[in-house]
Amino acid sequence: MRSRDESKKRKGRRRGLAIAAASVLGEVGVLRSRGYGFGGNVIVRCRDGHRFTTIWIPAASVKSLRLGPWRVQRCPVGNHWSLVTPVKRSELSDEELAFAAQHRDARGP
Repeated sequence: MRSRDESKKRKGRRRGLAIAAASVLGEVGVLRSRGYGFGGNVIVRCRDGHRFTTIWIPAASVKSLRLGPWRVQRCPVGNHWSLVTPVKRSELSDEELAFAAQHRDARGP
């Protein structure tokens, strides 16, 4: 009896890990297919158009609320909470890249 329960628990854990892995790979795949960087420092844009640098780790968030490829977090430029999305570096001018590099969000929660 006990081995059946343990077997069910193991299957549940495996299923959970498979779902988590698929979620991470899905987010990474979507970001890559759209030409965005991921992991580490990423330039993002808030809904007001401000650009800044943040730490973006697929399937993880410590200082933001994840909503698929978007996140709700504090914008250090406008000093407000906003929905942010990654920005393609190739679409930014040198001035915009420099501005985003100078404006970083808080490094931790």
